[in-house]
Amino acid sequence: MNWLAIKSIYISEMKRFFRTLSQSILSPVMSTVLYFVVFGAAIGSRIQEVGGISYGAFIVPGLVMLTVLQQSLSNASFGIYFPKFTGTIFELFTAPISFVEILIGYVGAAATKAMIIAFVILATATFFVDLHIIHPFWALGFLVLTAVSFSLLGFIIGIWASNFEQLQIIPLLVVTPLVFLGGAFYTADMLPGFWEVLVKFNPVLYLISGFRWSFYEVSDVPVAVSLAAISIFLFLCISAVAWIFKTGWRLKQ
Repeated sequence: MNWLAIKSIYISEMKRFFRTLSQSILSPVMSTVLYFVVFGAAIGSRIQEVGGISYGAFIVPGLVMLTVLQQSLSNASFGIYFPKFTGTIFELFTAPISFVEILIGYVGAAATKAMIIAFVILATATFFVDLHIIHPFWALGFLVLTAVSFSLLGFIIGIWASNFEQLQIIPLLVVTPLVFLGGAFYTADMLPGFWEVLVKFNPVLYLISGFRWSFYEVSDVPVAVSLAAISIFLFLCISAVAWIFKTGWRLKQ
């Protein structure tokens, strides 16, 4: 394993993050504040508790997961798309480095950025609600698995995209709606019968449900099912990336 190459890619990506640190941190914090104002205050005044938990505290795991998904996708997709756009990606491919090492460098950096921002969101949330995490190690596990999985998905999107518009299509038109429809701000049993069944087909529901369980031991599905769902998704993303590097799909254009 070429650890020097992995370190070089990782540090390069993290430097880009820290160069725009104010934008990277300020935007999620402002979004979190707005969510608490709109959902926590306006809706929370009408819905006092969900499953014995104050509504403001209930939405925290959903807000964190929303941020992690968005940041993992955007950081990983832009990280690999930009060298492809400028043509410097071919220098990377001709260097003595395997696709596994390239993947660890880019995906590791993207996941790290997403987790840093997740911790910032959690810190911001403590100013609005009394926050306690019952199972912190489970919470960290779900956070890491989700950040890595969606960083892999972002890596695939970055390889697939041929312009900056395509880079935003899946995050904006697919992933964000799935998060809002995946129980980020409500439980599945709050929906009418048909929609309660339909939402169970939303894969994001299992991620948010497992993460929320680690906070309050409240979930829409068993935690084992949530863990299985994210593990399967992780395996599918790794398999897709391996196929891309094996076939050279979108890399030779």
